[in-house]
Amino acid sequence: MVDIGANGRVSDGGVFSNTVFYKNFLEKKLNIPEPDYLPGINEKFPYVFVADDAFPLSNNLMKPYPQRNLSKEKRIFNYRLSRARRIIENTFGILASRFRILLKTINLCPEKTTIIVRACCHLHNFLRKHKMEIFLEETLDIENISSGEVEPGSWRSNGQLVQIQPYQGRNSSSTAKEVRDNFCSYFNNAGAVHWQDNLFENNINL
Repeated sequence: MVDIGANGRVSDGGVFSNTVFYKNFLEKKLNIPEPDYLPGINEKFPYVFVADDAFPLSNNLMKPYPQRNLSKEKRIFNYRLSRARRIIENTFGILASRFRILLKTINLCPEKTTIIVRACCHLHNFLRKHKMEIFLEETLDIENISSGEVEPGSWRSNGQLVQIQPYQGRNSSSTAKEVRDNFCSYFNNAGAVHWQDNLFENNINL
């Protein structure tokens, strides 16, 4: 699902809160599956959307812990969340690399610009489904799991993505914070990956 046409001065969180997607999210109309078991643990976790600091934390929307006085466990949670979030960032990179009109200002009226962006998204989905072999591997971010360093995909050199603005809405519910803490515990125990502790010990910025 895409939502196109918000004023560029609106914050990321403001754009999100005014979408049909968010309205359906709040009204529980997205058909999100019921909580399910994660591998290696006898406890059910909710399905969640992965987000960054620009979005509100909720039971089904996970964002990083604030970057201050973080414990090792919380830093590892942020790292794991960032690895998942990198998927959608690479998707934008693939989209813009293929449809290069998205790499610069589109000097058309808003109505035509909306049509062009929507067409690019439709074509991207079509090509991904039917022509997977044309995806360019060199456009993607690649992580060295030994050093923790990420080699940026070529799409990042275009400098078109705007820096996110932290969400300034009301405080998250205690339940949402508990869900995040539960994921944090899982990523540091049953759901740990073998290299994450090495990254921490090597003072990699998680």
